[in-house]
Amino acid sequence: MERVTDLLLGFGTMMTLIVAIGAQNAFVLRQGLRRHAVAKVVAVCALSDAILVAVGVAGFGVIVKKFPQAITVAAIVGGIFLLGYGFVAARRAFRPSVLNAGTETNSRPVLTALALTWLNPHVYLDTLLLLGSIAAGRWLFGVGAVTASITWFVALGFGARLLSPLFAKPRAWRVLDGLIAAVMITLGAALIAGS
Repeated sequence: MERVTDLLLGFGTMMTLIVAIGAQNAFVLRQGLRRHAVAKVVAVCALSDAILVAVGVAGFGVIVKKFPQAITVAAIVGGIFLLGYGFVAARRAFRPSVLNAGTETNSRPVLTALALTWLNPHVYLDTLLLLGSIAAGRWLFGVGAVTASITWFVALGFGARLLSPLFAKPRAWRVLDGLIAAVMITLGAALIAGS
């Protein structure tokens, strides 16, 4: 029974952390709507989370607590990246397009997914520190967390196509890109201001 409890706690904890709208989720959603490199983007996000969760469960959170400067540097670099990505999304909001699978795609979706994951200091706080301290070496908790991550990214990336009819209108893209821009710029500014 304890094993099932650890799995479910890991799954539930990760879901509460990952479902929040952020840079990574917005990018996965956008790629899913465009139906471009969805499997690659989903795989990068889920694999990155799996690595970070494993390292957190193994106890890396203790080391990060001793070197908080690493979080500060990641916050500044990540904040600058998010501001840049936010301004690109804002520019797209002023020049919206319609959904046309196969056109106007991100030429480097895997690199963007990697940057949105690994330059985001919140991912370190969530996976290394928070999940790592809760799991404290309980590997089934980590398996539950990784399962939640995979479930979420698959559902978000591949489920986005259900919204395709809505995004056949330029106005829907304007709203989505406007929301993405607001989230990215707010997160980027907050990261830089808080570091």
